[in-house]
Amino acid sequence: MSERTIVVGVTPHQPDRVVREAARFARAFDASLVCAHVDPGAYVVDERTDGSIDSRPVDPDAIDFDGAVFDPALAERIETWSREESVAVEFRELAGDIAHALGRLAQVLDAQLIVVGSRRGGLRSSMHEFFGGSVAVHLAHRQPRPLVVVPLNPIVEGPLPWEPA
Repeated sequence: MSERTIVVGVTPHQPDRVVREAARFARAFDASLVCAHVDPGAYVVDERTDGSIDSRPVDPDAIDFDGAVFDPALAERIETWSREESVAVEFRELAGDIAHALGRLAQVLDAQLIVVGSRRGGLRSSMHEFFGGSVAVHLAHRQPRPLVVVPLNPIVEGPLPWEPA
């Protein structure tokens, strides 16, 4: 693994573009790629020196909780893209607040930058952002590393979602 690291926030349903762009950055910076998925329905019990964690569900009745296990299907897709870019890749399953977890991992790994996707848009995303705020905004204001936000649904013309039509 190279000394340089790029952290990318991933989810199973996000567009492939986020990880593909992060892999291109990793190749350009001669860095390894650390893909991190954060489970907001869990909390950290223990953190190891490599940034991996042990976690427990916030809901004690959660019977389908399998601990900090990165989604194998997502890992397989990401490994394919990282091979295409000739980039080393690692996976971390994290817990808690998404922005805090990504920022903490980047700090522990002394990452060169963090990559996240922009919000997708739509009512559900708008409500999440209204109540919880944007992960990108939280990262931009609460941690010192450069942040790359990959646009998922760019608006080329017309008003932005928060502007009057």
